Amino acid sequence: MAEIILNLHIHTTYSDGSGTHAEVAKAALKSGIVDAVIITDHNVYVHDVEKYYEKDDRKILLLVGEEIHDQARDPQKNHLLAFNTNRELATFARNPQRLIDQVNLAGGLSFLAHPTDAALPLFHETDITWDSWDVRNYTGIELWNAMSEFKTVVKSWLDALKHAFFPELIAQHPDPILLEHWDKLLAEGMKVVVIGGSDSHQLHYHLGPFLKVIFPYEFHFRCVNTHLQTAHSLTGDMVTDKKMIYEALEKGHCFIGYDLPAPTTGFHFSAQGRDCVASMGDEIISPESITLQIHTPAPANIRLLCNGEVVDAWAQREVCTFTTKTPGAYRVEATINFLNKERGWIYSNPIYYKNK
Repeated sequence: MAEIILNLHIHTTYSDGSGTHAEVAKAALKSGIVDAVIITDHNVYVHDVEKYYEKDDRKILLLVGEEIHDQARDPQKNHLLAFNTNRELATFARNPQRLIDQVNLAGGLSFLAHPTDAALPLFHETDITWDSWDVRNYTGIELWNAMSEFKTVVKSWLDALKHAFFPELIAQHPDPILLEHWDKLLAEGMKVVVIGGSDSHQLHYHLGPFLKVIFPYEFHFRCVNTHLQTAHSLTGDMVTDKKMIYEALEKGHCFIGYDLPAPTTGFHFSAQGRDCVASMGDEIISPESITLQIHTPAPANIRLLCNGEVVDAWAQREVCTFTTKTPGAYRVEATINFLNKERGWIYSNPIYYKNK
């Protein structure tokens, strides 16, 4: 089993970001963390920029998706991340279900972007929460969005300045309301893949003659990432590796890792029955009990949930096991202490257990 660290939901000068595709790749290489990035500019699919970028002995695969929303709607709602469509789909933005259907027809993946995204009046930012929850057949949701979380901690100009100069103070955990909604969908029998996105723009602010770069790309690449578990490492062939990345995302063979406090590489969550095994995103069917196995790369406070209910918890452990006969969607949360606060560290995709 190999692991690929992916940072997704990034904006460039083609929409409201400040860097070019090459500058994003350069920042990714400099971070020393991520293996691949996915650019998702607003309502524009940029052709012919997907490729490997190299420096010294490192390579970064840069892929292109799109963040699509109805620009004519006021207020803005229902942003959708579309991956692997290889064509422009913003013309379908007005109807979220039709847009999702078109993504599927194109052989792509769709994720509801920052489904809970509060207003920030201080910066004239409106609430852009997803509100069309009756849609179906989407791949998943962006459970942890780094920039959306910034909005939740800023209540004054003093807060804004503090977090602009000390961005490591921002990230705490995904929105509990969104976690609860995801668990509700799982309890209803839906398979919903979760990802973590940076929503990076690398903002530039001028204070008189001084320029301050807010939340640079490189910083985001060290923070909320989506870790993919694949059969083998990246090969260096773009076509092969692109296919492998999107297959892992589609199947939910991935977890969200907040890599700034400590690397999350090496996390594993699996299930084993008498004659079957499963990993994140998989379904396991066994008439007998199964054993769930959890391994974190460092001691952490770990919770195991089934359909949103905590079924077991461990303090400062790295290896945990749990045996059950109760069917449901099982997932893992792990937290660690960072800067004197307990913060979310790892959020797994579910293992779906059926006993008949």
